[in-house]
Amino acid sequence: MTGAPGASAAGGATPALDENSVASEPWWRRVDRMDAARTVFVAVCAAAAGITDASGAAWLVSAGIAVVGLLVGCWPIVVEAWQDVRGRRMSMELSMLIAIVAAAVIGQWVTSLVIAAFVLAAEILEDLSMDRGRDAVTDLMALLPRTVQLRDGDRVRTVPLADIRPGQILQVSPGGAIPVDGTVTAGGSAVDQSRITGESMPVDVTVGDSVYAGSINQTGAIEVRAVRVGAESSYGQIIETVRAAQASPAPVQRLADRLAAWVVYVALVGAAVTYLVTRNVTSTISVVVVAGACGIAAGTPLAVLAAIGRAARTGALIKGGTYLERLSAVDTVIFDKTGTLTHGAPQVVRARPAAGFDPDRVLSLAATGEYYSEHPLGKAIVAHARAVGLDVAAPGSFDYRPGLGVTADIGGAAVRIGNARHVPEAPSPDAPGPDTAGGAATAVHVAVGETYAGTILIADTARESAKSCVTDLHAAGLRVLMLTGDSEQVARHIAGQLGIDQVHAELLPSDKLAVIDAQRAVGHSVVMVGDGINDAPALARADVGIAMGSGTDIARETADVILIGSDLADLTRTVRIARRARRIVMVNFAGTLIVDVAGMILAGVGILTPVAAALIHVGSESAFILNSARLIPGRAHRPAKRVAAAQPSPAVIGSGPR
Repeated sequence: MTGAPGASAAGGATPALDENSVASEPWWRRVDRMDAARTVFVAVCAAAAGITDASGAAWLVSAGIAVVGLLVGCWPIVVEAWQDVRGRRMSMELSMLIAIVAAAVIGQWVTSLVIAAFVLAAEILEDLSMDRGRDAVTDLMALLPRTVQLRDGDRVRTVPLADIRPGQILQVSPGGAIPVDGTVTAGGSAVDQSRITGESMPVDVTVGDSVYAGSINQTGAIEVRAVRVGAESSYGQIIETVRAAQASPAPVQRLADRLAAWVVYVALVGAAVTYLVTRNVTSTISVVVVAGACGIAAGTPLAVLAAIGRAARTGALIKGGTYLERLSAVDTVIFDKTGTLTHGAPQVVRARPAAGFDPDRVLSLAATGEYYSEHPLGKAIVAHARAVGLDVAAPGSFDYRPGLGVTADIGGAAVRIGNARHVPEAPSPDAPGPDTAGGAATAVHVAVGETYAGTILIADTARESAKSCVTDLHAAGLRVLMLTGDSEQVARHIAGQLGIDQVHAELLPSDKLAVIDAQRAVGHSVVMVGDGINDAPALARADVGIAMGSGTDIARETADVILIGSDLADLTRTVRIARRARRIVMVNFAGTLIVDVAGMILAGVGILTPVAAALIHVGSESAFILNSARLIPGRAHRPAKRVAAAQPSPAVIGSGPR
């Protein structure tokens, strides 16, 4: 009853599936017909043997029915038991086969048939549960289309998705799935990318924006230039990572296998003791039958498989069962700051005008002056001005002075944008004030002619999900630390905003390793969350390394878990999933031991008959498997097509001059 979980999912590439695939079939259609027929046949034979016994028919009739039923029903049990014998391992199949044969030898034909029927029925339940656990991958595959609309010059033709190469332009209609990672080249729409990034709200995209394979185009037709396709796309990486993770056994799974074997050994010893004390063959058989560790042996890999699938559906890739188990036991979460707790890019936080100017005027002057700038602060100003709806035009002239700022001709006036040395008219000093984000913001001053116009404050702001993430981690009893190479002042400001008490600033990568080592040396189990090249050593050193999806390639390769969409809420959800999986496994462990010990005692003193023992065995096994199955993520459905009447048709997009 304990085949290798994930074996089928760990194989080669799986073809794309559509809505009519096996993933959408009801459970009764997933049952193997041969297994179902075999189980029904054995049950019918048990009933027939019982009727013939009760009617006083010849012993040979009952025996003949039983032998036929056992030959048909026990064949798969014999095959698995023989494989276990050859592998020199004890298993529940072997113990059940011993019980079935023992009951038949003493003439308890009905008992042996009932046990066989129960075992076969439990096999079907286990297969169904494991199959549903793997549906997380199948559901992901089902969202990608088999064919796509490829723009070839002025015409659009339908081609297989497998034929698409980077650089080609695809047309995606409203309601359709985006088949590749790429960049929007024409059109605009709202995109549901919850399957990929965990973002619950639709994301507006337009020309120049990136989109992910597996997202759903909701409102308008768009054209997408393919950047990453197939296994290289975000979707392909999700699927391959989940496949590999579900096929890798966790330490707790290996423990479950060992415990299952020991339960069988104890049952056999208990049966021997029962026979020596009572000389009652029926009680002896009942002891062997009642002891079952299939709930552990099958329920544990199912819990691991389902938890990894659930995490993938909620925005996190866990690279193996080992990391899931480690994550369930951590007590300390350490964050990098830049790019992890913060966006990692400068953003305008406020425009502070001087007398006679308003914020929009100051921002408009600065954005126009920085129109040609390649400096990160200048780009941030231009991007913010456009985001708030201001018109940004090119200046009449542009002069960049490194280390100072820019001077531009705007409407015939000389406008200076830069630091205090470039705009000495600005209030002095540049020290932090009540509105400079506690010194964490950089001040960019603006002057028109010789008149000071105002100051724009720019800072690397905290992610929207960061504060709630830290709050949730604290509520879960976890310690939270922040490590950064940034200045103490900036680090303390961000930490204060987010509610982080322990801060280590101005660190080199080697210093971050020292902090992690110090935490582990005093007994803490540590998660490190980062995004950059300099975080890779720390990610590898921690008990569990978690990389942001927007981070560097080396960070994602080094990490044990990847947050697909860089939403820190995915981190807290993943920790909860890992802890829940651990609780379920521990309940299965404890429950199995209690049921087995009580069952063997009751069987040994003659209270349980072999049939009642078989019922308890299969009932407890089914209960623990279903307990693990609670982790299986619910079925996701395609969003209904919603076409905005104001949007151009697919044929119109991109058909004009390009």
